[in-house]
Amino acid sequence: MKLYSYFRSTAAYRVRIAMNLKAVEYEQIPVNLLTGEQQSEDYKAINPEGLVPCLETEQGRLTQSLAMLEWLEEMYPEPSIIPGDAWQKAQARSLAYAVSCDIHPVNNLRILKFLQKEWQQSDENKINWYKHWIDIGFTAIESRLNNKKFCCSHQPSIADICLIPQVFNALRFKMDMTEYPNIESIYQNCNTLPAFIKATPENQEDAV
Repeated sequence: MKLYSYFRSTAAYRVRIAMNLKAVEYEQIPVNLLTGEQQSEDYKAINPEGLVPCLETEQGRLTQSLAMLEWLEEMYPEPSIIPGDAWQKAQARSLAYAVSCDIHPVNNLRILKFLQKEWQQSDENKINWYKHWIDIGFTAIESRLNNKKFCCSHQPSIADICLIPQVFNALRFKMDMTEYPNIESIYQNCNTLPAFIKATPENQEDAV
């Protein structure tokens, strides 16, 4: 398998974690988002959305990180990243969606670039925008965690897979995490695991 990725892409980071947890071998193909490589004709022939990640499998190419996580769970069920009964699975997905549907889309690179290029927003305004949406999302998630080692169970799940890359980016923007001790604790716990360590942006070949 090939994973088209960018080292700091939150969505690609999710998929790397999941593939590492499930010990799935893959080749990583860097796509430089800062230089606009994702909008090149060559890359759009691979992924017409012009986004990363894109996962190339024997069955074809798959876009959208959450679809990849669900596919990996179906194809490689052990260890499960959506464990438990129907209710527990729904809770894990609910937390994952809170990050990937509510926080991430308004704070990703193309949105931040649009704010500055099209609306002439300053760096300060861009950062305030970013921190505003992180705070709203993290405050809600924090209230649901209750001093757990991981988000939903005794093992990392799709919720942790989505949360940890978002925390990484929040810290990169110098977000004060003292208001979210449960999230901070889960972030630290996950980052003791080899699958998470291997997936971190600084450990990718295209890290700069």
